[in-house]
Amino acid sequence: MTNEITAQALDPERFIQEQVAEIRRAVGQGLAINALSGGVDSSTVTMLGHRALGVQLRTVFVENGLMRQGEAERVVGLFRELGVPVEVIDARAEFFAALKGVTDPEKKREAITQTFYRQVFGRIVRESGAKYLLQGTILTDIDETVAGIKRQHNVFAQLGIDPQAAFGYQIIEPLVRLRKDGVRKLGQALGLPEELFRRIPFPGPALAARVIGEATPERVETVRQATAVVERLLQGCGAFQYLAILHEDRVTGMRDGKRDFGLQIEVRCWDSADARTARPTRLPFELLERLAAEIVRDVAGVVSVTYNITTKPPSTIEAI
Repeated sequence: MTNEITAQALDPERFIQEQVAEIRRAVGQGLAINALSGGVDSSTVTMLGHRALGVQLRTVFVENGLMRQGEAERVVGLFRELGVPVEVIDARAEFFAALKGVTDPEKKREAITQTFYRQVFGRIVRESGAKYLLQGTILTDIDETVAGIKRQHNVFAQLGIDPQAAFGYQIIEPLVRLRKDGVRKLGQALGLPEELFRRIPFPGPALAARVIGEATPERVETVRQATAVVERLLQGCGAFQYLAILHEDRVTGMRDGKRDFGLQIEVRCWDSADARTARPTRLPFELLERLAAEIVRDVAGVVSVTYNITTKPPSTIEAI
């Protein structure tokens, strides 16, 4: 069992010193790679890794076709300002090929896991000669996977999977004793700008986790556009996380006085400290009405917008 370090007990500078020494010891004179998604966990582990390894760490942003609008450009630009070069790897074709025809939530997660770790990173590792992958797995990822709530794409050892045997490289996880609030505290100490260390969580499977049913390029684009509206209108509301979900079935709507079978978007907004439990944010009804109106206006084909009011548990923050 991993020994948790709570945010209250975390001494960021001591933690940084210990993890820098441990990362250097593990990698030695070799090369490590880390994947930067722009989320809090990956951004924090990127800064920690570069403090430890400098030019021995190669940072890549995997463009999988499942990210938010303008994400690659935004993340690369922010880290350029922090002195960290980021290489963008275009893997959109591989991810959508792996997701084709897949509708079961766990099978979607497994398809993303295999594409990410075996195909994309396997290729990068072979070409670079790196023997280590540095990644930002946190304690909540492990808890939910081991408990069987949902398989997080970045959890292996706790399931008895040896990454060296499965993928051909070892994985270093310096954040596994922390939860989200501790990672934010650490990210601030590492010099991340507030827009990064305060950023709302984003799932490892990205927008594929917000499409119920098959995650085709067209359906991902629909939820991407809805996400842009939700994040624009709810930014600054003080919630822990907010997101849009695309439902699978079409629903009956009306346009121009005629019946229209259209799409349904579900909005979720959560109050939480560490994602273990959460309550729906009590947003003003006028704001909910504006969310619905702008999603229907800006996202083609949407005729229905709903708001989730179920706590976690029994709900979860993400839909799948």
